[in-house]
Amino acid sequence: MTDDILLETRNLETFYGPIMAISGISLKVARESVVTVLGANGAGKTTLLKTISGAIDCKKGQVIFGGAEVQNQPPDRVAARGIGHVPEGREVFPFMSVHENLVVGAWGRHDRDAVARDMEQVFAYFPDLAEKRDQMAGFLSGGQQQMLAIGRAFMGRPKLMILDEPSLGLSPLLTKTIFGIVRRINGEQGVTILLVEQNAHAALQVADHGYVLEVGRVVMEAPGAELIESEDIKEFYLGKADAGVRGERRWKKRKTWR
Repeated sequence: MTDDILLETRNLETFYGPIMAISGISLKVARESVVTVLGANGAGKTTLLKTISGAIDCKKGQVIFGGAEVQNQPPDRVAARGIGHVPEGREVFPFMSVHENLVVGAWGRHDRDAVARDMEQVFAYFPDLAEKRDQMAGFLSGGQQQMLAIGRAFMGRPKLMILDEPSLGLSPLLTKTIFGIVRRINGEQGVTILLVEQNAHAALQVADHGYVLEVGRVVMEAPGAELIESEDIKEFYLGKADAGVRGERRWKKRKTWR
């Protein structure tokens, strides 16, 4: 594993009972990059992230982070190594305040001054949270809860932040705002980002590199700028392919994507 690769998965296989959810997934995430994983519902995106963060054990394969294997380790140990997971559905603590949720994100840290500075940085990125720092998280809007979930992960000082469907349920304007802040965290703080999305257009606007999953397998990978111009991506994820080529591409897709 080269020094510029922070995360690598090799031939991952993860099951739910007898059902294989991801099959032989291999990918690489370079340090301080933004990498997106695209795919429809059921493609295996969430399972991939949970396998990386330790929430689900893999049956086969490796997860290599910072040069060390971390597959099948407890989630708290994976988090302590520097992987922050922003789950689908946000999963903020509804009966705790915004401030308290952020404090929980800094568990295990003893550098109080740095924690205070990081909290102010979260409020600088998300002014809505600053105004509601004493409000119960359960009373925040969906967009504000997503901001809080990202801020909570940031408080752990992760080397890698993985985000599961950060645009889910958000307006286009708020989605643009969230992705803009994610890119700022990457650029200003040096935090590597791995995100999974159905909103291909929003994700590819900020991605350095992208992977496309279909039925638990990688069927395409390329730099983000190439993917956003790909006729296959336009057809299957952006809905912009010319009508005359859709039928032909649908039949040829599996041959041309690998």
